[in-house]
Amino acid sequence: MIPRQAPAPAPAAGRLLSKQVLAWASWDWGSAAINAVMTTFVFTVYLASPLFGDTDSNSAALGSALAVAGVAIALFAPVTGQRSDAGGRRRFWLGVNTVLVALATAACFFVYPEPRFLLLGVTLIAAASVFAEFATVNYNAMLPQISTPATIGKVSGFGWGMGYLGGIIALAVVLFGFVQPLADWPGASTEDSLNLRLVAVFSAVWFLAFGLPVLFAVPEVPRRVDTSKLGFAESYRILWRHVRSIARTAPHTLYFLVAAAVFRDGLAAVFTFGGIIAAGTFGFSTSQVIVFAIAGNVVAALGSIIGGFLDDRIGPKAVIVGALSGLLAAGTGVFLSPDARGFWVFGLLLCLFVGPAQSSARAYVARLAEPGREGEIFGLYATTGRAVSFLAPALFSLAILLAAPHVSEGGAQRYGILGILVVLLAGLLLLLPVHRPSHGPRKPHGPGPA
Repeated sequence: MIPRQAPAPAPAAGRLLSKQVLAWASWDWGSAAINAVMTTFVFTVYLASPLFGDTDSNSAALGSALAVAGVAIALFAPVTGQRSDAGGRRRFWLGVNTVLVALATAACFFVYPEPRFLLLGVTLIAAASVFAEFATVNYNAMLPQISTPATIGKVSGFGWGMGYLGGIIALAVVLFGFVQPLADWPGASTEDSLNLRLVAVFSAVWFLAFGLPVLFAVPEVPRRVDTSKLGFAESYRILWRHVRSIARTAPHTLYFLVAAAVFRDGLAAVFTFGGIIAAGTFGFSTSQVIVFAIAGNVVAALGSIIGGFLDDRIGPKAVIVGALSGLLAAGTGVFLSPDARGFWVFGLLLCLFVGPAQSSARAYVARLAEPGREGEIFGLYATTGRAVSFLAPALFSLAILLAAPHVSEGGAQRYGILGILVVLLAGLLLLLPVHRPSHGPRKPHGPGPA
């Protein structure tokens, strides 16, 4: 059992790389094995491959499973965040959900390369995404604990950058240990795709190993309410009262949550379907996808860190608007690219802009959060995101289905890019009228704890 600690004092102003920040960012580093290896560049590419049947149908099945996962997250994320805040269990639930993600990921070892295992594969990926989002709610809620108003953008950007750099190392291990092994060993066998199934086990172990430090370095939050005596129905009533209070006193908080819900769904789709498009549309092999992923993560890490410094200087809204504009231009370039060379150029530009948009969106919410209710606001952040998380997967799948009768076999997947771009554009348009958040100390804007 992790010992309960007294809340730590606020970080010293201007100090960026404290012990707590490094431990916190280690979780981002570890989660890269799930985000980069499992859901973006390796395992979802494996599931969408001809080993499981028609590639267009496999892609649509994956999108549908992730849409169902989004519904589950939308229903439960804000209440789980609220209860972890009130019950002083933020760190505890971060640990529990981290373990559940690792277990679902490790179970992907049993997804053999046969069409009858496709359902198991997409279900496990969807389950891992649910638990990962619950963990992320509590992880993000720790951001104000380890930063100051002057450093919150940099710390958020540093965390995203560490995540991308962790992805580089994890992908390199996968490439040279499992896909194109530097040494002959049993785990690199391609019989029954053993090497790709073992990648799932590796990812689970990697996530656990690097996800542990934050559980010891960042203290638990104080308990305000005995949540064991608070039913879920009452939790939803408290949540609704708080949302109504925010709507009266800080409506632009809700406006931002709605805008972010839309554009973050587009950002998630860039990662989820990027490797699939590289393989299915541009003919990348698994090893080529991984090489591109490594290069893309280098670019994304630089973008996140630079975006974090810009965030603290010009504000998160300006960073997000610039990043979304860049994503629309780069995504159009990917769609129009006739060959793999175009994908390399515009795909790397996509990577450059995705990180700053994600990092500044997190810093934006952290600036809006009331002290002591960070988990709840990040739960709302997750819920509003997942409430529309069907958008990008659904439009990706719909665009493929609509294009399929009019293009040659296997050529419809390219049109899924247009579905993602529509979502990013809608998010940008919704964000433009939203007021910028304050750079000063966070203040309560709703009723006190129940």
